[in-house]
Amino acid sequence: MLLLTRLVPFRVGAFLGERLGSILFDLVPRRRSIAVENLKKAFPHDESLDHRRVARRSFSSFVLAGFESLRLRRNLRAHDTFEKVVNVSEQGSAALQKARRIHQEAKGCIFATPHIGNWELLPHLSFSVGISAVVVARPLDNRYLEKLVYRKRSESGQIIISRKDALSVLQKTLKGGKSIALLPDQGTGKGIPVPFFEREAFTTPVPAILAIRHRRPIVVIACCRADDSSRFDVVVSDPLWPRERSSGKEEIYRLTGRMNLEMEAIIRRYPEQYFWMHDRWKKYKRRRKFLA
Repeated sequence: MLLLTRLVPFRVGAFLGERLGSILFDLVPRRRSIAVENLKKAFPHDESLDHRRVARRSFSSFVLAGFESLRLRRNLRAHDTFEKVVNVSEQGSAALQKARRIHQEAKGCIFATPHIGNWELLPHLSFSVGISAVVVARPLDNRYLEKLVYRKRSESGQIIISRKDALSVLQKTLKGGKSIALLPDQGTGKGIPVPFFEREAFTTPVPAILAIRHRRPIVVIACCRADDSSRFDVVVSDPLWPRERSSGKEEIYRLTGRMNLEMEAIIRRYPEQYFWMHDRWKKYKRRRKFLA
């Protein structure tokens, strides 16, 4: 697969990725049902939205992200700038500079990224503009694939750690003036219930806890395909700062809710690129609570 992605022209590979995603949509009925149902929950009153069409295209976006990452990553090295490798829109370039300014002024921040567009490119793009960060990633079930993916991820110049028992590492990172990067948009039994598309969704409170404890801002960032599919837009929110002298449950809930709203705003702009096949509004019978 790696060899094929290097040989196939980018536009041909992008076309094949879209087709494979559409085939995957037809072959995986459970995930297809989850995606369609999630879209109905997120956009219950939008009669102009074809839920099945958007769900199908989200499958294609997921496959396309894999192709893009494999194809572009071999050219992305620490000494490259993003202009040399990835075709980032003018708006996207300005957004990356905004992220760098926030990172430098805050002496490290908490970047929160939803599973939308191509989140795997963000570590490379952020490093290319001078953002040093620790990236939290989920361990893969296949150890051979994990070894390959983690090796490739480390080429971004960032430090990649497993999300298992990552809290102490993240705290040391923020104390050292670096940023951290999280993907906090998926459901978790360790989460707290806050609104996401106006429905209660269990969301990790870790970004808010770190923001309050270390007085750092949360910044929502995403890398999405522009209209012509060969360029990328980067979207960066304004920093979400914890309130002065704030602590406790109320502020954790407030910051987590604001983070969800910022992610939601990006998803509304690019609904066909979001990872709808995840059961975002899942209910958990047994939950290990972060907050007493």
